[in-house]
Amino acid sequence: MTPWLIFGAGSGVGAELITLGLREKRLLFALVRNPEQAQALREKGVQVIEGDALNAEKVEQVCRLAGEHARIVSTLGGREGDYRGNRLIIDTAEHCGLTHMVLVTSIGCGDSWPTLSERAKKAFGQAVREKSLAESWLQTSQLRSCILRPGGLFNGDSTGNAQCIQGEAHGLIRRADVALIIQKLIDDENSYGKTFALVDPMLKP
Repeated sequence: MTPWLIFGAGSGVGAELITLGLREKRLLFALVRNPEQAQALREKGVQVIEGDALNAEKVEQVCRLAGEHARIVSTLGGREGDYRGNRLIIDTAEHCGLTHMVLVTSIGCGDSWPTLSERAKKAFGQAVREKSLAESWLQTSQLRSCILRPGGLFNGDSTGNAQCIQGEAHGLIRRADVALIIQKLIDDENSYGKTFALVDPMLKP
């Protein structure tokens, strides 16, 4: 099993992915800003560098620690910057010799922008545009990329009904199911160079 280097491991999809990785005794690395979250992950067996994804020194430190064979997963957003943080990760990964990255963005990014309603564009369009820039930066990098665009995210146990769709899709999905999909795709070379929308057709608003 390849090691995982996770950005955004402290909560959400990243935290769910940590749980899956620990169950299969996979070697896990993470960059975590929150000291309490960082310590909790260390106690579980994750190799953690404490710091911000906008700090070039810390990003390089964790990339070097994880090594060239690690596969990156980024679920970054919010204050750390969907674009600026991911751009730094991508550039640093290239510099450190890493080769594969899974980027979690959202439905509405990139070529799926026209499918968003005007209401959605006004509500969270800025974040979607940031994520779209991150997608573009990854796709034009030297890294092999797998881009995942989940629908509306919810907490709760996995349903096991989530679908990967190459094309237009709308809907909801639980964070635990996004993590399961990442676990399934990350070591499959056929997943790279592709973009998938992720939804669970059984979930209704």
